[in-house]
Amino acid sequence: MDVRSRLAANLRRLRGEHGWSQEEYADRAGIHRTYVSDIERGARNPTISVVEKLAVPFAVTASDLLA
Repeated sequence: MDVRSRLAANLRRLRGEHGWSQEEYADRAGIHRTYVSDIERGARNPTISVVEKLAVPFAVTASDLLA
């Protein structure tokens, strides 16, 4: 599994565990909802700065999202 697929799977899993919609999660992360959707589908290759933003609402590290 490549890094984008791992990130996408981890985001979907964590978002589901928290019971958040893509829109709610995107608001919490400070990212547009369609960008979150694209990342979860593996259609985007986010920068490390974006990965850090994605990690904050889950209280995990960027490396946790990529593992």
